[in-house]
Amino acid sequence: MAFFVTSSPHIAKHRSTTQMMLWVMLAAIPGLLAQLYFFGWGTAIQLIWALLLVVAFESLVMVLRKRSPVTALRDGSALLTGWLLAVAIPPLAPWWILVIGLFFAIVIAKHLYGGLGNNLFNPAMVGYVVLLISFPLQMTSWLTPTSIMPVDYSFSDAFQLIFSGFDGNGFSLQQLRTGVDGVSMATPLDTFKTDLANQMLSQEIKASPIFGSLAGLGWEWINLLYLAGGLLLIQQKVIQWYIPVAMLVSLFVFSTIGMIANPDASVSPLMHLLSGATMLGAFFIATDPVSAATTVRGRIVFGAFVGAMVYIIRTWGGYPDGVAFAVLLANMCVPLIDYYTRPKTYGH
Repeated sequence: MAFFVTSSPHIAKHRSTTQMMLWVMLAAIPGLLAQLYFFGWGTAIQLIWALLLVVAFESLVMVLRKRSPVTALRDGSALLTGWLLAVAIPPLAPWWILVIGLFFAIVIAKHLYGGLGNNLFNPAMVGYVVLLISFPLQMTSWLTPTSIMPVDYSFSDAFQLIFSGFDGNGFSLQQLRTGVDGVSMATPLDTFKTDLANQMLSQEIKASPIFGSLAGLGWEWINLLYLAGGLLLIQQKVIQWYIPVAMLVSLFVFSTIGMIANPDASVSPLMHLLSGATMLGAFFIATDPVSAATTVRGRIVFGAFVGAMVYIIRTWGGYPDGVAFAVLLANMCVPLIDYYTRPKTYGH
């Protein structure tokens, strides 16, 4: 019997890029189901539309580059980009939002830099930020959870709203958001930030029906299920714990300091962790192996930087969430982080 000894590192379980992408999408299913439960069929329609678009954009670019579209699509990276952007946008955003966002994500942020493995920035977040800056109204038109919506809408209504702008009863998205009676609705983080600016106390703000026991109604469960999916990825060694743990600990520490300094005008640490795209960003976006830091210490610094920037943007910035901006800012700093955290050569 022959034995073969190889040099380190010794990897007990090797997975292809395709397998890793499939595991990430599988782990994101619980969070996706929670979004469907709390916000209706719009997210499912956006996801199907996004997957069709990424297949079209990826195939077109590969044909122009004189390469096989089938080979490129088989690795699953384009599908994952479409998945992440679809769950990040409002469920009833107009159809052209994903067209523009995924064009920038696939064609510009990914292939303009040379394709998979060469992109400097997370493609899905590039597409998201382009949309958020260019179309703030459409990108902030989130509905309240279906349980407290004054107007019900079906799968057919969601489809018509996305592709025509009106549901089966002739209501526009803006009418649904205002309950048809002129009372505007917003996401919990946006509501909290706006009401704090209007000199309201945190306890008064939390009395709104859009808040649950821990964070925003529905959002707390969505984040908990994305957390469960993220822990599965760590258990399966698809991702490592350094970035998500560093990001969440950093966000918790900064928000705790803010809460201690001004308890009546601060978002609680638990609400920061269970609101918006916190868990999705920590486990599914910031851990992108291409655009994140590469060294162990670098990943911890990278994650901590993302968490700090999320808190800063949410507290003092112009946007209520900030995960996408924080990830892209950290991507910009990766060369510097890797340079100062690279392991020293033995003997030096």
